[in-house]
Amino acid sequence: MFDLDARLAADTFLVGDLPLCRVLLMNDQQFPWVILVPRREDARELFELSEQDQLAFMQESSQVCQTLNKLFEPDKLNVAALGNVVAQLHIHHVARFQNDIAWPAPVWGRQPAVTYSDAQKTQRIYDLQQCLFTKENR
Repeated sequence: MFDLDARLAADTFLVGDLPLCRVLLMNDQQFPWVILVPRREDARELFELSEQDQLAFMQESSQVCQTLNKLFEPDKLNVAALGNVVAQLHIHHVARFQNDIAWPAPVWGRQPAVTYSDAQKTQRIYDLQQCLFTKENR
């Protein structure tokens, strides 16, 4: 049975579920930041997924990247799986801009998060859902 790691649950908002992955929004308004978590029990690394799930992950990751690109037109997309603090397999997708607070360094651990207001969170989740889960946008 799939259970989301407590730290991920505390730091993110639910956007929805794709066929394989749970889609989460990182609670840091400084960066458009989505995390994909394959809903597979005890998965820690991509290679531990079945070949079919690895292909599904790549498609869903690409879908998230296309969504971030469409919504935000970033200078660069950062896609990374670190897992040093949270062992559960989760992959960060971050839209980056040359004028963002952390550029060109990585976003994690460099500055404190700036949390979303309720209105900002609601709008960001709605925008992501419209691009990820409606047929006309896929």
